[in-house]
Amino acid sequence: MLKALFLTTFMATGAFSTAAFAEGDAAAGEDLFKRCKSCHGIANGDDTIVRGGRTGPNLFGIIGMTAGAVEGFRYGDDMVAAGEAGLVWDEETLAEYITDPTAYLRTYLDDDSARAKMTFKLRSGSEDMAAYLATFSPAMEMEETAEAEDGESS
Repeated sequence: MLKALFLTTFMATGAFSTAAFAEGDAAAGEDLFKRCKSCHGIANGDDTIVRGGRTGPNLFGIIGMTAGAVEGFRYGDDMVAAGEAGLVWDEETLAEYITDPTAYLRTYLDDDSARAKMTFKLRSGSEDMAAYLATFSPAMEMEETAEAEDGESS
């Protein structure tokens, strides 16, 4: 009951809609993620969804997360500063970031000396990658649960 009330309230405020997840093609992003696995994995606690390297942070729940905030990962100072300045990843900001991480941080922080530790640049398909990563966000999981519950009550 409380969960249903929360979802109804959340959806009514406009803070939660499928439009937020509709920009890219998640299936195409899943294929592109093969390029990212050497540095990043996707795991929800002990549940490993995509096994990857540990050079980069775990990307489970990255959409909706404050930049530089994955527990246990050591970020560069500029990424931490971006998070402290209010950067929260959504599909649009993440798509822009992964095309050129250092340029993104320099613009966001208005600091020409800012640097990202991530040197990889995804020149095309960034919207697809962001859509794929959004499928591993708590908001997306809540939406899928709400849709399943609606289907059961019909």
